[in-house]
Amino acid sequence: MLYHFFRWLTDEGFKFPGSGLWQFTTFRVLLAVILSLLITTVYGKKLIGFLEKKQLGESVRDLGLAGEEQKKGTPTMGGIIIILGILVPTLLLANLEKVYIRLMLLCTVWLGAIGFIDDYLKIRSKRLAQAKGESYKKSNSDGLAGRFKIFGQVMLGIIVGATLYFNQSVVVKREVANEENLGKIQMGPKERATKYDTVVLDGKVHEYVSVKTMITTIPFVKNHEFNYAKLLPPAWRDYTYILYILIVIFIVTAVSNGANITDGLDGLATGVSAIIGIALGIFAYVSGNIKFAEYLNIMYIPNLGELSIFIAAFVGSCIGFLWYNVYPAQVFMGDTGSLTLGGIIGALAIIVRKELLIPIFCMVFFIELLSVMAQVSYFKYTKKKYGEGRRIFLMSPLHHHYQKQGYHESKIAVRFWIVTILSVVLAIVTLKLR
Repeated sequence: MLYHFFRWLTDEGFKFPGSGLWQFTTFRVLLAVILSLLITTVYGKKLIGFLEKKQLGESVRDLGLAGEEQKKGTPTMGGIIIILGILVPTLLLANLEKVYIRLMLLCTVWLGAIGFIDDYLKIRSKRLAQAKGESYKKSNSDGLAGRFKIFGQVMLGIIVGATLYFNQSVVVKREVANEENLGKIQMGPKERATKYDTVVLDGKVHEYVSVKTMITTIPFVKNHEFNYAKLLPPAWRDYTYILYILIVIFIVTAVSNGANITDGLDGLATGVSAIIGIALGIFAYVSGNIKFAEYLNIMYIPNLGELSIFIAAFVGSCIGFLWYNVYPAQVFMGDTGSLTLGGIIGALAIIVRKELLIPIFCMVFFIELLSVMAQVSYFKYTKKKYGEGRRIFLMSPLHHHYQKQGYHESKIAVRFWIVTILSVVLAIVTLKLR
């Protein structure tokens, strides 16, 4: 809103000291980080006080883990703090006319609403039990039913996938010497090249063309671009959009649930998400800058500049929330925050065409999710075969396995952050290592 206000003043001929700064994305990115930090740290404290006053405390299941008793009653639904830290700077500083900004604002609100309903229903179950004079034991069935969560994530995936596939503003720019070279550009059926642009780089004239195509990046491969249409037989390629939307649904749902499962220790999911956000910011910057895209020989995606403002707010809000969420946590994000963080990361990865890198830079989410799947599958298999269920880990998700081994949760969280840093560095290296 401030961006549009200052742009209007400039268009109307009003000039004053500093008004030109609003034209620079870098200035607004830095401002977004500062504003998100202020919101999450200064106003976050007030919101924590409000949650305590309303007795919106966390109910911890008895899992036999160290520190469980101390966590009981800690305010939950703190994801609202993160969401505010993302939405307010983005609404004030970003160009709201850009499709990527609108899409990410929708993702934030949509998943935040699903998580909020889930957290609210859990708190209501607790209060109903207390009103009846019964001892309350937290159960997975207390919140929003799993099928409704999945339905909400699937619907969001459909919206994200359909927007990215059909919206005419979502394009990549490819360099061509002449119109005959368009045949070398990977395009699916009914995809076409439009709008030629001439750019001067290092004194040389380069001609770029906007291509409406659903290509993505393959890591560690020399010819590192892949068109989803190639996954289908030639006769079915008119329906590539269906395949693409299904892939988007899977990614958004998987990463969102991966973040949700990871959120089991103080500061774990928040710190991991902040580090991943920095990586996505780097991907968006280099892919949205024609000079860096040319140097790294990666696809140039126009209009990603504004997305960096959203990512800056995302990283700033995660870091600010860590102020209250590190051990011993003063507030938990709840599903309100964890589902939102995961969904945002999944959607951003798709937008910057780095979704195949998710198992690398989201390694912690990926391993945590796999640990649960492996534990449940193996338990069911051995119970059916031997009549007694057996376990791979002492407890799943994986962070609880290490807790059972006697590691302090702060040590586990920090080591998982280090693993995330290493995996993020590896993902960034893939831009040139192929």
